[in-house]
Amino acid sequence: MKSAVGTWRLVKAEAHDASGKPLPMPYGGQGMGRLTLSAEGRMASVVVDPRRELPPGTVRDYSSYCGNYTVDGGTLTTRVDAASDPSRLGSDQVREVSFDGDFMVLRPPPRAGGEYRVLTWEKISDV
Repeated sequence: MKSAVGTWRLVKAEAHDASGKPLPMPYGGQGMGRLTLSAEGRMASVVVDPRRELPPGTVRDYSSYCGNYTVDGGTLTTRVDAASDPSRLGSDQVREVSFDGDFMVLRPPPRAGGEYRVLTWEKISDV
């Protein structure tokens, strides 16, 4: 497997229902994010809906967390020690990780209601 160490830019975020049917794209379809995985085992991730103006009644999607991480085969696990969502503190955030050419693909576990997401990242730095 390729090395996940480096800084990555979010290039695509997709959502699907439990049957695989596409759902509206997360982060307004224009997600902006960075993910840094250090060689020393620390990571930080931030993803946001970057639109300047949101439709009335829309809440801006935003997520960030950091912690120590490990990669074991096709699984990236982060023990969260800081997060935008306090319920993540102390939890293990587990992501299926794979590589598609120059891209890293992360798949979190399904959300409540069966929605699952696929986040595709492009490496922008080896640091």
